Amino acid sequence: MRNLILIGAGGHCRSCIDVIEQEKKYNIIGLIDLKEKIGENVLGYKIIDSDDNINKYVTPENNFLITIGQIHSPVKRIELYDLLKNLKANLATIISPLAYVSKHAIIGEGTIIMHHALVNANARIGNNCIVNSKALIEHDAVIKDNCHISTSAVINGGTVIENNTFVGSNSVVVQYTNIHQNSFIKAQKLAKPEKNIK
Repeated sequence: MRNLILIGAGGHCRSCIDVIEQEKKYNIIGLIDLKEKIGENVLGYKIIDSDDNINKYVTPENNFLITIGQIHSPVKRIELYDLLKNLKANLATIISPLAYVSKHAIIGEGTIIMHHALVNANARIGNNCIVNSKALIEHDAVIKDNCHISTSAVINGGTVIENNTFVGSNSVVVQYTNIHQNSFIKAQKLAKPEKNIK
């Protein structure tokens, strides 16, 4: 198994850890987060250092995954991705064994495909993306770099999602739509019943 260092130790990191453990391709050797969190443990993995010292861990043997979530803004994930690229670090691509990714699909570096996601034929997903649990990426869809496709979102066939875009939970993007760069699509909330059914 290859060495893996995770950058970011919050809630999204915990979900990523579960996917990584299930994939059984990488051995997590530590987490990087804020200075004040050094020494803490997340699901049994130690926070070993802060963002300021990432360069110390860039070696041919080590791989990295950015495990900071992306809801309000992709800026931090982009900054970290650019830093890792400038340092010539190895970036992991993680695919849950509980997901289905067509052999005819393309998945970029630094991207994670989470549990029960479905990526169909000829779909292309860029670098540094999150395809979250139960998301559906249909045939011929293009998800460009630094995007987060949230839980149970549906990206229909031929759609293009431009860079740095967030697509919220339960959203449905109509086929052959072009979503502009830096877009934010809100999660679709379920309607609340007016009264309880007895």
